[in-house]
Amino acid sequence: MKKGIIILISILTIGYTRAQDYSTYHPSATMVNDLVHTKLKVGFDIPNEKLFGEAWITLKPHFYPTDSLTLDAKGMEISSLTLNGTKALKYTYTNDQLKIKLDKSYTKNENYTVYIKYIAIPGSIKQKGSEAIQDARGLYFINPRGENKDKPTQIWTQGETESNSCWFPTIDKPNQKTSEEIYITVPDKYVTLSNGTLKNQTKNADGTRTDYWKFDKKHAPYLFFMGIGEFSIVKDKWKNIPVDYYVDKEYEPYAKQIFGDTPSMIEYFSTLLQYPYPWEKYSQMVARDYISGAMENTTCTLHEESALQKPGQLVDKNIWEPVIAHELFHHWFGDLATTESWSNLPVNESFANYSEYLWLEHKYGKDYAEEHRDNERDGYMYGGENFAKDLIRFKYKDREDMMDAVSYNKGGLILHMLRNYLGDDAFFAGMSLYLKTNEYKATEAHQLRLAWEEVSGKDLNWFFNQWFFGNGHPKLKAAYAYNEAKKTVTVTLTQSQEPKFQFPLDIDVYENGKPTRHHVWAKAAETNSFELPYKSKPQLVNINPDKILLCELNDDKTTEQYIIQYKYAPEYSSRKEAVSKLADAQTSNAEALETLLKAASSDKFEGLRTFAISKLDETNPTVKQKSASVLEKIATSDSKTLVQAKAIKQLASIDASKYKDLFIKSFNSPSYSVKAASILGVLKMDKNSASELVSKIDDKNPGSDLSLAIAKTAIVTKDNSKLSVISKNFLNLLLSAESQDEADTYFEGLQTIMMGDYPNETQTVVDSILKIYPQAKKYSFGEVMLQIMQGSLQMKQQASNASPLNKSLKDQVNYITNGLNKMK
Repeated sequence: MKKGIIILISILTIGYTRAQDYSTYHPSATMVNDLVHTKLKVGFDIPNEKLFGEAWITLKPHFYPTDSLTLDAKGMEISSLTLNGTKALKYTYTNDQLKIKLDKSYTKNENYTVYIKYIAIPGSIKQKGSEAIQDARGLYFINPRGENKDKPTQIWTQGETESNSCWFPTIDKPNQKTSEEIYITVPDKYVTLSNGTLKNQTKNADGTRTDYWKFDKKHAPYLFFMGIGEFSIVKDKWKNIPVDYYVDKEYEPYAKQIFGDTPSMIEYFSTLLQYPYPWEKYSQMVARDYISGAMENTTCTLHEESALQKPGQLVDKNIWEPVIAHELFHHWFGDLATTESWSNLPVNESFANYSEYLWLEHKYGKDYAEEHRDNERDGYMYGGENFAKDLIRFKYKDREDMMDAVSYNKGGLILHMLRNYLGDDAFFAGMSLYLKTNEYKATEAHQLRLAWEEVSGKDLNWFFNQWFFGNGHPKLKAAYAYNEAKKTVTVTLTQSQEPKFQFPLDIDVYENGKPTRHHVWAKAAETNSFELPYKSKPQLVNINPDKILLCELNDDKTTEQYIIQYKYAPEYSSRKEAVSKLADAQTSNAEALETLLKAASSDKFEGLRTFAISKLDETNPTVKQKSASVLEKIATSDSKTLVQAKAIKQLASIDASKYKDLFIKSFNSPSYSVKAASILGVLKMDKNSASELVSKIDDKNPGSDLSLAIAKTAIVTKDNSKLSVISKNFLNLLLSAESQDEADTYFEGLQTIMMGDYPNETQTVVDSILKIYPQAKKYSFGEVMLQIMQGSLQMKQQASNASPLNKSLKDQVNYITNGLNKMK
């Protein structure tokens, strides 16, 4: 599962550390009975958010004879429970578990089937979710009564971690594996999607249709899936395997632009892993109001709405491409070989995380992938609370706590270190051996170690003990001593953290602009020293140049050395580090500024050009004077639209009036990011012209950048026809404010929504706050969000009091009140 991107997270977590609860030990679930096969028949009362189900669950004792069975069944009404549909069985139903007395004691060689007729009522369930404030109810009805005219009615499921037992009885543990078949009855207008293959469809006399899906291979219960709605299905394929994309009708023309690399990804990963894609189909569905980014349900991944993009966004970048790779890779690591316990979740998630790097490296090259890895590293490093967590951890407060930047980000970074230590051939051969040894089984981290050890012949206990079963990372201080007589430089590294780490390390010594790379080994000691030869005194000593080692390094280089580093270092990470440090010196060092401008205009990688532009300090007169002509050229001629957009933004901060004509001309770009930057540039000095540009946009769903520009313009110009856009972007607007006055202006947009009868817009604001509040409440911004909700309630209550007969306003008051209750 790829967790949804929380827009506040990097702001909220910097410098913040909180105590962790490691008091509870969580072993893998004891296997008394094994799932063998699950057959389901389901229908729905959509307006009342109920599922009517029948389940035939075939099991057998795992090893020891047993005369009892415990099933997870959350929020259900049980009307019948029998053996094979005939013999009634005694049971108790408490604490979301069915404890069943079987008709006899069964041995490990005997299968038996229990039949359960039930009603699932997900709205009654109260169990913690991970990122969303909503209870983890497993089964979600979206706009079930059709009250929101801007949103379709849909049904979808979310099983991870243990929520599929909210819609069918099962043993809801990741170390269980079962085949499945499911009959789904829905109104005939709806499309259905589930695991495996659609075997047949039967139209019923009452206007419904029953779809029969069958999945013959074994997978964990959390990977069961249903998706239902009015979707367009765009067909693709890999070899003879169907590859389909389920999207809203509006996005049907663009589905292959969004997801069209999927067959190439399947081919690449199948070849890389020496293990062909193991399932009979692969489908991807994009759902409304999805809570967890994306989920790798076997053969049918579910994505959130962020996946949906128009050509004007895709010309900039397919922002969802790494997620598409992530969920696909889970079909080997997670679906085929599955974590035996949530403590071992990184055997799923670290690989899916690292697959993003692998795909980007394969398709776009090293710099592109390294930029992505750098962002992943920041995601781990910014969260100080992450440092005390083991990657594989058996003690945690709640299983949902495993869904964090350690299991994901750090796990992928650790795999990158291991890849570089073992070499590509051994690294990927070990992954292949692990899959072939553990296919259709539940696994733990030690099995990874054994596979890599068998292939490489190397002992890896030291690596796994540090990085998989330990926590933290090296915190290093570097010092240099040059000996001209011996022509050597001694590099001394001091580790300040506990425990000490051992690790391989690369050190580049630069002479005449050329690096000589030295491979050294640091022992698990406070101090390590390495004596490295040179012919002429080095211009630069660059430690960990590729940033392969996950560490913090205090290395006091001079501005001149960072200029050398940017000029000659081939590695993205070293060039970016240099740009960042040179930005600190741009107002006092002319050569630093010249190098920064060179990076902005001509670095070989567009991501670093964009980064360099963002580092220009346009409040400084010298920087402003020297950068203006450079930025103007970039804005009009750079080959990448995202770089153009960043340059336009900087020009607007230099002198918006001077570049108005450039902004208006740039608005004609097909790129939505360039259009957005152009609108905001014009808005700085001419509200009417900005509003005129916005009026030319006929796309109702233009993506985040352009929507934000439209919303800002609408608030400044008091255009209430755009309240829907404002409501969707309110939190982003607040965060993008560059002054208190600007923030106050954006609050006026909220005030308009809350003082009027705007049910859809009110719901959108509340839902957006609830979605990120679980993360925000850990930090100071959580209090701000709570105050926003309280203020919204007061305003809406005033509006309702002024119109006491308006039922819509009363409903909106109740919606905000319920949201506040969830926040408490």
